[in-house]
Amino acid sequence: MIRRTSTTIVCMIGLMIALSGCSSNGVGNRGNVPSYAFGNMEAEWIRNGEPVEFEGQMWYPADGIESLTDMEVYPISEYRGVKIFVDKTDVRPFDRVYTKFGVNKYRYFKPRSAL
Repeated sequence: MIRRTSTTIVCMIGLMIALSGCSSNGVGNRGNVPSYAFGNMEAEWIRNGEPVEFEGQMWYPADGIESLTDMEVYPISEYRGVKIFVDKTDVRPFDRVYTKFGVNKYRYFKPRSAL
């Protein structure tokens, strides 16, 4: 009986130690993952099909979007109060530039010649 009680206590202590390593203090990865803000709606000038001027070239909004995480893009410029992003894997000359309008939703823009 004593041996069974001792074994149970040892198992319970081991379980408590194991589970305490799984607890979270709420800090997690906060602050290490980029998060870019966006408005409730896309800017009206984007919805009207107006271009973005970037590096001396006009880039026009496409009807498509890309589902990208904030970790997959980085801000490279700003135009008319809207941040312009590029894919982290893209190199100059860029194929697309992006604006953010939702969680993981980026409108892409292409030069007129590429549309």
